[in-house]
Amino acid sequence: MAGNSTSDNSALSGGATNDEKKKKNNWSTSPSTVFNHFATSGLSVAIATSITHPLDVLKVRLQMQLVGQKGPLSGMGQLFLSVVKNEGPKSLYLGLTPALTRSVVYGGLRLGLYEPSKHACDLAFGSSNVLVKIASGMFAGAFATALTNPMEVLKVRLQMSSDMGKSGPILELRRTISEEGIKALWKGVGPAMARAAALTASQLATYDETKQILVKWTSLREGFHLHLISSTVAGILSTLITAPVDMVKTRLMLQRESKGGRIYKNGFNCAYQVLLTEGPRALYKGGFTIFARLGPQTTITFILCEELRKHAGLDAI
Repeated sequence: MAGNSTSDNSALSGGATNDEKKKKNNWSTSPSTVFNHFATSGLSVAIATSITHPLDVLKVRLQMQLVGQKGPLSGMGQLFLSVVKNEGPKSLYLGLTPALTRSVVYGGLRLGLYEPSKHACDLAFGSSNVLVKIASGMFAGAFATALTNPMEVLKVRLQMSSDMGKSGPILELRRTISEEGIKALWKGVGPAMARAAALTASQLATYDETKQILVKWTSLREGFHLHLISSTVAGILSTLITAPVDMVKTRLMLQRESKGGRIYKNGFNCAYQVLLTEGPRALYKGGFTIFARLGPQTTITFILCEELRKHAGLDAI
């Protein structure tokens, strides 16, 4: 009875037995497992990105509607029909190259650093409770975004370009640097890091905690159904938390220094200007599209990542 009580208390406090800790840290046993740990994360995010990329294009277009103005907004369906009719179906895949490149690096680091960060906190503080999970997710997301921000800038700028014949990642990179300087590649990095920190923390901590709760209180065990339910919950929560920050990040990344000057000074100024000139609802422009994209992307990412980890000989997240 005493042994069972200790085990239950450990689970409720977010702690783990020594055997569980050793099992959960099998990602660090050799160079090959470390590579597999990061590679499975990056590959799962890249596959999910390739599937949901058209929704990302629509999301960026919706977020840039009526900048500095109030008025009726186009919905996702209306914008989809307009884009396909005026620019062709290929326009839904604008910016795919930098998006996939970023996904491999960003996804690998964002998901891959979560467990090492959680393990470091466990060693330092003797706990891996929900607050540690949130902190680990925030660090992993912010760090990954700081490194990959240039690819995100190129992606959103290409997604807004309807000139299919003259746009491309290399050309856009050269144009941005020549017209605005290399610092322009880190436009919006503050809100982007804040968004990634909130996204990673809400996704991973929610997914992790939901799995533990479902395993404890239901008959579900490691497998597709557990991963599906946990990732769906994580997708809903992360959308609600990150949508306003995502909109601010997009606005900052798309403003060009050489064309009419800067509209927004920084992330806080952007949020204030949007609230003042476009109203509170404007912070959720493209919100339904963000959910339509981020919800499935979160689900696909976690289900794929769990399957890839299993085939690579790694334990579940």
